[in-house]
Amino acid sequence: MVQAVLRVAVLPEAPLDAAAAFHAGQVPAARSLLAEADSLVLVFRPASHEHRGWRLAAVQALAREAAPRRVNGVAGDDEAAIAETQAFLERAPGVTGQLLSLEDG
Repeated sequence: MVQAVLRVAVLPEAPLDAAAAFHAGQVPAARSLLAEADSLVLVFRPASHEHRGWRLAAVQALAREAAPRRVNGVAGDDEAAIAETQAFLERAPGVTGQLLSLEDG
């Protein structure tokens, strides 16, 4: 199984602006990676709780589009936690369309 990872670029602070920038700049990259991989993990930087809705919707939409390939997202900046979560997702073939928060609180 080939798992691709896309580290999402720095996005605007405002949720609506961040969503627009993600869809314009990162979705094409995600689709390109999915053409070569069995699964994709999107790594988002920490952000306020207002970003959770659009991030989850984007991950779920990409997962539906890519099925049976898998798409999941993680949000955080702890590299060890990100690596551990990526390894978990690689071993969990039934998990898709999820946004996992690795942030405190």
